[in-house]
Amino acid sequence: MPAAVLYAAAALAEIAGCFAFWAWLRLGHSPLWLLPGLASLAAFAWLLALSPADHAGRAFAAYGGVYIAASLLWLWAAEGQRPDGWDLLGGAVCLAGAAIILLAPRGA
Repeated sequence: MPAAVLYAAAALAEIAGCFAFWAWLRLGHSPLWLLPGLASLAAFAWLLALSPADHAGRAFAAYGGVYIAASLLWLWAAEGQRPDGWDLLGGAVCLAGAAIILLAPRGA
């Protein structure tokens, strides 16, 4: 699976899992929201472990940029709040950083 697809899937799983907890704790939804939330967070961890990065820390760092950008998409798509220019600039900077971390040529 290409890294971009893997990180996008991991981000969706993490955000959905975290939102399930948010919905229970902050929005007063049923505690049953925690069950799919936990499953989603487990899927996130599994997907992130499939990262093509050679070290966990590098995989997590690169993923962080993708997570930020995906969170802004969630803000817009799921919460109906359109990201402003500063959000978009910050997300672009984070994605650029993630690409540098993940795709940089590394010597042996």
